[in-house]
Amino acid sequence: MAKGKPTAAVPKTGPMYDAMAAALDQQMNKFTAGSIIKGTISGVKGNEVLVDIGYKSEGIVPANEFEDVSLIKVGDVIDVLLVELESDGGMVILSKGRADEKLRWDAVLTKYTEGGVVTGTIRSKVRGGLIVSVDGVDAFLPGSQVDVTPVHDPDPYLNMTCEFKVIKISNERRNIIVSRRELIEERLADKKRDLLGTILKGQQRRGRVKNITDFGAFVDLDGLDGLLHITDMSWGRIKHPSEMLKVGQEIDVVILDVDMDRERVSLGLKQATPNPWDNIDGNFPVGSRLRGKVVNLVPYGAFVEIEPGIEGLVHVSEFSWTKRVARASDVLNVGDEVDVVVLSIDSANQKIALGIRQTEANPWDTVQDRYPVGSRVSGKVRNFTTYGAFVELEEGIDGMIHVSDMSWTRKINHPSEVLQKSQQVEAVVLEVNPADQRISLGLKQASDDPWNTITSRYGIGQIVKGKVSKIASFGAFVELEDGVDGLVHISQISDQHVEKVKDALKVGQDVEARIVKIDREERRIGLSIKAVTMNETQIAELTRDLNITDLKPGENLVGLAAAFDDAFAQSEEWRPGGE
Repeated sequence: MAKGKPTAAVPKTGPMYDAMAAALDQQMNKFTAGSIIKGTISGVKGNEVLVDIGYKSEGIVPANEFEDVSLIKVGDVIDVLLVELESDGGMVILSKGRADEKLRWDAVLTKYTEGGVVTGTIRSKVRGGLIVSVDGVDAFLPGSQVDVTPVHDPDPYLNMTCEFKVIKISNERRNIIVSRRELIEERLADKKRDLLGTILKGQQRRGRVKNITDFGAFVDLDGLDGLLHITDMSWGRIKHPSEMLKVGQEIDVVILDVDMDRERVSLGLKQATPNPWDNIDGNFPVGSRLRGKVVNLVPYGAFVEIEPGIEGLVHVSEFSWTKRVARASDVLNVGDEVDVVVLSIDSANQKIALGIRQTEANPWDTVQDRYPVGSRVSGKVRNFTTYGAFVELEEGIDGMIHVSDMSWTRKINHPSEVLQKSQQVEAVVLEVNPADQRISLGLKQASDDPWNTITSRYGIGQIVKGKVSKIASFGAFVELEDGVDGLVHISQISDQHVEKVKDALKVGQDVEARIVKIDREERRIGLSIKAVTMNETQIAELTRDLNITDLKPGENLVGLAAAFDDAFAQSEEWRPGGE
C-alpha cells in the first residue's frame, strides 16, 4: 500500500488554535433560540421555505409568513428568527414574521422615546380605544386621548394618519401607548400664547363660532377662544344667541378686552358696526312720527323697534287718550306694526319714550266745544262709585254725576238708589276740565226744582196724601208729589203715645197728613197725621196746651209748627236733599 503525504497536524495550543476555537464558539453561539440570523433561501417545498443559515441542516420557514410566495427567489438573503434548533423531527424551525416584528420593534426603540412625536395610522377599534400602526408596530390610543373633546363615535377617525405623542413604552410587554389629545393641547397652548402676544384691544379678527350658551357664544380665534356675550351681539334686543349665530359660522368680531393673566378675551360683534345711538337726537327728533314693530311686552308697556338696534318704550298711559289700559298685552301683540310719536330721548341711558295716542287728535282738546257748560246731554250709566255715577257720553269720554246732584228733594247715600247700570239718562253739564279730563254732570239740574214752586202748591193746614219712604227713630218721611219729602214727627203720628215709629208706620204705607210747616229755604215740610182729623177748636186747644199765645184766628197751625221746630231739628236726616 502506498503511503500518501502526511497531513500537517494543527497544534492544540498557540495563536492558530485560539482563533479557530473563537470562530467555532461564535458560530455556535448564534444558533440560540430567539436570536435573529441571516439566511439564504435555498428552495421552496410545498408550504415550507428552505433557508440555509450555515447550520448542519437547513431551516424551515412557513410559506404564509411571506407576503407573496411567487416572489420568493432562491439565493435571496433574509432575516429569520431561530425558533427551535432541533424539533422533535430533527428540523430547524425559523420564523421570518417574528424576525420582522422584532426588528421593527428594535427600530422603534432606537428611533422613538417617551414624550416624543410619532406619525401613525389609526387602523382598528379595540375595547377602550384604537390601534395605531407606527412604523409597522401596533400602538394603543386610549379613547380619552383621541381628541380634545369627548369622542363618542370613533369611526370617523379610522384610517386617519396623524401625529401622536408617545406616552409610554414598555419593552418587556412590547407595548406603546400614544395620545393625540396631549399633542393637540400642547400645540394649541403654544398657539394660544403666540396669539395672546399679538392680539390687541380694538382689533378686528375673524373667528368661528365654537359653542353657543344662553349667555353668549364662544368664538375660536384660530387657537384662542373668546367670549362673545349676548349683550355685545346686537345693538338691538335678542332673547337668545341662537337668533343670530350658528355653530361653525364665521364672523368678524372686535377685541373688547384681553386678560393676559387669565388668558381670557372678551369679544364684541355689534361693535363692528356703527352705534345707532350716536346720532339718535338727529335721526329721531322729539315729535317725529315713526312706524315700528313691537318686539317685547311688559305689564307696564311695550317696546317698539323703530330701527335695527333702536327700541323705545310706549308706556300704558300713552296708549289711548280715552281708554284706561291695564296691561300692554290687552292691546298689542309681539310682531305688531304700530305708528308712534317720539316723546323724549335720553341718549346717555339709551332710552326713548314713545306714544301711540299722540298719533291721533286728543278728544279732550275740543270737549268744551262739544259739551259746553249748561248744555243738556244724554248718556249711558257705565259704572258706580260710592260718591257718584259715571255716564258715558261718547267712546272714552265719561261724565260724573255726584250723589249731591242726583235729586232736588232727597238725600242720596249711594247712586244705586236712583240709577241702574246701563240706564240711559239725561243730565246737564255743570263743569268741564280738559286738563284733568273731567266733566261734571247734574241729574237733578235736568228737571225743575220742585222747591221753587213749593209755596204755590202747598200751604199750611193743607191735607196731602203720600207714601212712607223712610223710617227713623224720631219720625217717618213721607214722599209727596214731585218727590218732595215731608217729615211726620213721632209725636204727630197718633193721638195715642207711640213708643217706636216702626210699630205705627211701615215703608210703602199710604198715609194722609196735614201740612204744619213749610220752610222753602231749608227745604223742609212738617206733617202731622193726627192733625188731619182736628178742627180749629181742637187745634187751638192744642196750642194752648203748648203755651202758644198771641195767635190770631186762622193762625193756629202756624203756631203749632213753631212749637214743633225743636222736635223737627233732632236729626240731619230731616233735611232731604240737603248736604
